[in-house]
This record gives sequence, structure tokens and C-alpha cells, in this order.
Amino acid sequence: MSVVTTTREAGSGLTPSPLVVRSWKAPIAFAVFTVLGAVLFIALARGGDTTYRLSNDDDAIVLPSIVLPADATGIVTVVLMAAIAVYAFLRVRNAQKVPLWLTTIFAVLFLVGFLTWAAAGSTVPLVGLLAGALTVSTPLIFGSLGGVISERVGVVNIAIEGQLLAGAFTAALVATATGSAWAGLIAAMVAGAAVSAVLAAFAIKYLVDQVIVGVVLNVLVIGLTSSLYSTVMTGDPDTFNNPERFERVAIPLLSDIPVIGPIIFNQSIIVYAMFALVPLVWFGLFKTRWGLRLRAVGEHPKAADTVGIKVARTRFWNVLLAGVIVGGGGAFFTLVAIGSFTKEMTNGAGFIALAAVIFGQWNPIKATLAALLFGFATNLQSTLSIVGSPVPSEFMLMLPYLVTIFAVAGLVGFSRPPAASGKPYVKS
Repeated sequence: MSVVTTTREAGSGLTPSPLVVRSWKAPIAFAVFTVLGAVLFIALARGGDTTYRLSNDDDAIVLPSIVLPADATGIVTVVLMAAIAVYAFLRVRNAQKVPLWLTTIFAVLFLVGFLTWAAAGSTVPLVGLLAGALTVSTPLIFGSLGGVISERVGVVNIAIEGQLLAGAFTAALVATATGSAWAGLIAAMVAGAAVSAVLAAFAIKYLVDQVIVGVVLNVLVIGLTSSLYSTVMTGDPDTFNNPERFERVAIPLLSDIPVIGPIIFNQSIIVYAMFALVPLVWFGLFKTRWGLRLRAVGEHPKAADTVGIKVARTRFWNVLLAGVIVGGGGAFFTLVAIGSFTKEMTNGAGFIALAAVIFGQWNPIKATLAALLFGFATNLQSTLSIVGSPVPSEFMLMLPYLVTIFAVAGLVGFSRPPAASGKPYVKS
């Protein structure tokens, strides 16, 4: 990144020139991935065609499969990516930002080229790939929404992992005991709120370092759930770990739409709730009085205090709300995806969700897109292993974590957190 600044002396009568900031991160990233694409898709080209299956034989509307020649597709995608990289360099040189739509097009081109190269000679079940990505992304999205709310109000929520795990465990236990998936979902939300209450109490009232509290809570929840799983659930799983599950609910007509119908309109109630929650949280944060107060506390708590906003109370209740959302996402593991609780079943999803918050620049919509990206990268390794890709499965398992490292390091783009995030407020 280079920064160019032009100033004038005070009293000269001249208007100061604006500060021009040029960020070369996007063009450099485009160039690197273009070179990588040239090596894989052209230098290491694989012969054969890749077939993308868009529907199953028993679907209401059956679409023909798309067949792409691996060699030609690789050349075309590399040429287009190179053109986008050059265009991005020209925009930055002229002090213009690289728009999000251009980054999206570049990412789609690279993905098409990579999938066509990796699955050459095989068939890619596109609907299954995307549906699996959504399944993996669902708890990440709940976690990222809770993280956005918590950090926007000024509290770093490292305990997302613990909230997800507590929600998954409690949902399995209560849904089994009551025979009701709804009871399990409500219990999961309460469990997530309970973990958040501890975080809020220590971070807001006792001014303990928020990162330390979050890490301790994660370790505590992991140890507690693992102990109870080993001593209680494994001894009598039918009594303690055989919960009722939410079945998929297909929306008539909409679920028959090719490609997107089976993915979006044939889901469980938790996924439908997620679809509604994402725009609701965005609208609440940026279009309501509640969101204005929340963001004011997270940006400048002293100024918020001077206009009568109760900083501690606002932080406490919104951290609890974040816990409710994340706990509900934890219930997805046991009430939808897997059907029972297993030790440490969240497998680091909370930390990936936290990275999605940073990657998404503390915006609910962008954080959701980041969570979908991480979920897609995670699910991609399963699909490629089935079609016999030459890419080692170990590398594909590393991919979401590599993306996480880039996001946290700020290499994906500039991210400015809320100014007061992680900083305790003491009323003077």
C-alpha cells in the first residue's frame, strides 16, 4: 500500500488537497491467483471434459448437464483473470477503489477454472456441492451474526466456539428428554445466552480482558461438555443423546425451481430462520434506533454516555442477544445436521465465524458471504475427493483455515473494527 498526501500551509488561502490512499492488495492478489491459474490450468493442464450435473433424474424439472473442456476452459479463465488484474491495477493507479463486483467476478472465474481442472474427466454434482456448502455454512453464519452484534457494541466475542458447543450439547440433551426439537432449540438459545452472560459480566462489570475471558470460556465449555458426554450421554444414549430432529420442509413450487430450489427452498426451520435473520440484523443495525445506539456505544462510548445512553446496560443486553443467536446456531449441529452430540463437534467453527466477522468488515451481509465462502471451501474437499481430484484432500482441509489467516491478517482487504471494540468503559 502507498499513501500520497499533499498539504498546504495554514493561512495560505489555498484549499488542502485531499488525502489519497492507494491499496494495492486487490491487484496483487489478482495477479498472484492469475499466475497460479496459469500454472495449474495451462502448464499442468489435464485432458478431458468436466460435466456439471444441474439436477437429478427425479427432479420436477430436469436440466441438461453442462460439459466444459478442461483445456479450453483453463485458457479462457486465465485470460479473463489477467484482464481483470490489469484493470484493477489501472484503477488503483488512478486512486480508484476496486469494486466488490469485480472481485466477485474474478473469484467465480478462478473457481470455475479450478473445478473444471480438478474434476477433468468426472462429473461434479453442482446442486449437492452447493447444498453441502450451505449446510456447513449455517452455524458459521449464526456465529458471525452474533460476533457482529457483540463487536459492534464493543465486546470482542472470542467465546463463539463455546456458545456454539453449549447450544449443540443442550439442544441434544433437552430435545431427547422432552421429545421436542423446539424445546431443544429454545434450550440451546438459553445456553448460548448463559455463556454470553458470563462473558458480559467479567468483561463489562469487572473489566477483565475480553480475549482472556473468551478463551477461558471456550476451554470451560469444551471441558464441561466433553465430561458430561463421556459420563452421561455415552452410558445411555437413548435417554440422553437421541434428540428429535427438525425435518426438511419443502416449499411448494419454489422447491421445484432448478438448482436453487433444492438448495434454498427445501431446508429445515433453522435454515429458514437464518435466511430471515441475516437481513433482519442488517436492517436493525443500520436502519433503527436500536442499531444506532448499539453502534454508538461500540464506536464512542463516552459520547454515547453524554447523550444519555446506558453504555454498560446496552453492551450487556446486546452481548446476551448475540449469545442467543449463536446458541441457536449450535442447535443446528444436533437437531438438523448430525442428529446427536459428539465431543467437540463444532471443530473450530466458532473461530472460523470470528474470522468471517473480520473478513466481512463487521457487516452482517458481508460476514454472511464470508461464512458461505468458508463453508464452500470446507465442503469442496469432500466433493473433490469423490470425483478423484489430483489435489490432496489434506490441502483442501487446510483451505478454509488458510483463508481465515489471510482474513485475520488483513490481506483480504482493509478492515477497521469498531473503535471501542475490546476496550472496557469506565464512567468518569
